Amino acid sequence: MAQPVVQLLNVTFGYGTVPVVEDISLHMHRGQFAGLVGPSGAGKTTLLRLVLGSLAPTRGSVFVEGMDLKGRPSPCVAYVPQVETIDWNFPVTVEQVVMMGRIRRMGFVPWPSRADRRAAQAMLERLDILPMARRHIRDLSGGQQQRAFLARALLAQPDLLVLDEPTAGVDLKTQENILHLLADLNRDGVTILMTTHDLNAAATHLPWVFCLNRTLIACGPPDEVFNEATLNQTYRGDMVTFRNEGILFIAERPHHHTVRDIIPNPVPGEDIQPRK
Repeated sequence: MAQPVVQLLNVTFGYGTVPVVEDISLHMHRGQFAGLVGPSGAGKTTLLRLVLGSLAPTRGSVFVEGMDLKGRPSPCVAYVPQVETIDWNFPVTVEQVVMMGRIRRMGFVPWPSRADRRAAQAMLERLDILPMARRHIRDLSGGQQQRAFLARALLAQPDLLVLDEPTAGVDLKTQENILHLLADLNRDGVTILMTTHDLNAAATHLPWVFCLNRTLIACGPPDEVFNEATLNQTYRGDMVTFRNEGILFIAERPHHHTVRDIIPNPVPGEDIQPRK
């Protein structure tokens, strides 16, 4: 069997004596497209940072392309952060953002070559943002900004592309466009690991999922993993699944109360006080 692109062996990480992730073992092979799902505080971002090499495990090992990272970034991995976490006031154009992905390949020469510029132009065109190349990055829509950061990551020619909530803060149509773009990139051979809070998007678009809540609860194709027992264990809630026209849907079971159970006799225009 081929060597995994990324492999975690009995990985635990915590701050002080409190583990954030505990005894995680998983691997991804070349060409996989996987999502990391779980509730807020489950350790998803921490696990991404371990894979990126920005954190070192308290126990266990993280390997990328066979190299034990030990808290050191790997040149084989590219990262796309949440667009909501970025300071958009920095004066930089879309083309300059994308060119940052080439820095590691520039060696001792501190400026891009003509080949670098051609590669950046080709990547901008591939992701359909070439007309925005000279525009300030803050002037783009959320979906366009996400494409710019994808272009930057892909220009580094990574073995593994890691994305933190790539569809957060965008509308449904933009979310669909981003997920279809990632699927196209995966078909071109890019190995992808992403976090998401949207279980229904994960069920529809992702071939493989890891369910995490401090420990690894389950992994596999969504049709197999997204069942009520696994989801309830992962989210510590009352989850339900159902199918409509062959499509899998996930939801939290509705609470058996209405607005009138919380707010008595609501009258338009009046101040409403909650029931005590």
